[in-house]
Amino acid sequence: MSTELTWLTLTVVFTALMWLPYVLNRIAMRGLVETVGYPDKPKPLAPWAERMRKAHANAVENLVIFAALVLGAQAAGVHSSLTVLATEVYLGARVVHFFAYAAKIPWLRTLGFFVGWLCCMVLAWAVLAT
Repeated sequence: MSTELTWLTLTVVFTALMWLPYVLNRIAMRGLVETVGYPDKPKPLAPWAERMRKAHANAVENLVIFAALVLGAQAAGVHSSLTVLATEVYLGARVVHFFAYAAKIPWLRTLGFFVGWLCCMVLAWAVLAT
């Protein structure tokens, strides 16, 4: 497996685990029955948990782009130190985005998002330049 695919897999695993904290908060706030049901007027999540939920949704939306670019590079045989760096930095940027969003640090959250976007643009450029 290429290094880029390894980093893609690690990014997918991190994204797949992001729901745990906010669902645990949902259980703590609403109880298990209400969490798995469809209450008419659900109790709100803690503000940090609501921000984590939004960060998770953003990560899923961006994972589609990132994964398509990594898989496209793999299919095209594109592999360089730059593509490896882009995949490594992308995961770091998403981790920063997630925790900065939860901690309500807007500039750091935005920086994490932007760096992840730049990594996607680097991958796109690498694929299109071949």
